[in-house]
Amino acid sequence: MTAPARDGVWLPDLCRLPRLLTMLGLAQLTVILVMLVPIATPPWDAAGFISASGYALWLALSVSVLLCAGRRLLSRLPMRLGAAAALGLAMFVALVASAVVHGLFASIAADPSLPEFGRFVGGSAAAVVLLTAIALRYFYVIDRWQAQVGAQARAEADALQARIRPHFLFNSMNMIATLLRRDPEVAERAVLDLSDLFRAALGAGEGTSTLADETALAEQYLSIEQLRLGDRLRVRWDKGAGLPWSMPMPRLVLQPLLENAVLHGISRLPEGGTIDVMLGEREGMLEILVANPSLPPSDAPAQGAGHAQASIAHRLGYAFGPRASMHYGWNAGRYACTIRVPVAEREAPWRERGRP
Repeated sequence: MTAPARDGVWLPDLCRLPRLLTMLGLAQLTVILVMLVPIATPPWDAAGFISASGYALWLALSVSVLLCAGRRLLSRLPMRLGAAAALGLAMFVALVASAVVHGLFASIAADPSLPEFGRFVGGSAAAVVLLTAIALRYFYVIDRWQAQVGAQARAEADALQARIRPHFLFNSMNMIATLLRRDPEVAERAVLDLSDLFRAALGAGEGTSTLADETALAEQYLSIEQLRLGDRLRVRWDKGAGLPWSMPMPRLVLQPLLENAVLHGISRLPEGGTIDVMLGEREGMLEILVANPSLPPSDAPAQGAGHAQASIAHRLGYAFGPRASMHYGWNAGRYACTIRVPVAEREAPWRERGRP
């Protein structure tokens, strides 16, 4: 164990049901391994296996509950001392429990297969300490890995839109300045859209957004670019019926794809072109497609270096797990990017609410 968590509670949380089940499974696996070891004593029968399993599961449950209850208290200690104290508590539980069990079996009937007191108690304590150390180390590594992935996802989100590029801001402000006298109402709308866009950029690494908010933000961005590019930029939206508009999404997933489509696609074509944005749901998966005309990669970098796509793919994977996917590439004069993420069942009651 090398570094504490950000909240200062470094000891793994055994209060979670999956982790408690892991501890019980580890105890049961130990019993099975011991049963399979070839030794000279008579083979195990069903009664012996059930008794050993009950004893091992009782020990695992007792240790898990005790470490769960004392997690915050142990985390106040220096890490090495706290880890030693946690293992010491596990050993204490094992010593007391094994002594009680041995005494009960010895008092009921003389069983020649029952190990002597010292071997039974010492062996139980050693096994519990070893397995507890392995489990705590494993959970600790998992916790630190998850924290690192989360921090990396937040950092990439922040870096992504420290990347609403300066040229976009300068061009937008110049465009708004020219509109102030000619069309004040349009200029005012553009200022509001620009304000919403940068407000979202400043909060890119914090919390979550929704599909509706991401779509609305993308529409605001495109409205600003259409004022700047005029007829050269055309947008065709295709929003499927019954979309889960309240579905949680990472912030700034759609807008950077459209920014790439404008910057690396439409703006490099003298005649401009049409950006197609399609949203739909199929087989429990939300699909988002952004496609635009683009120069071939041999003539110009089709969509830049791909940093935005890689960052978005990473954040989607962190938010939705391995079922999330993102594919992008150039084909037959068009650059397309497709996102697929699972739709949670809890979103079903929200699907008929209004669209953005």
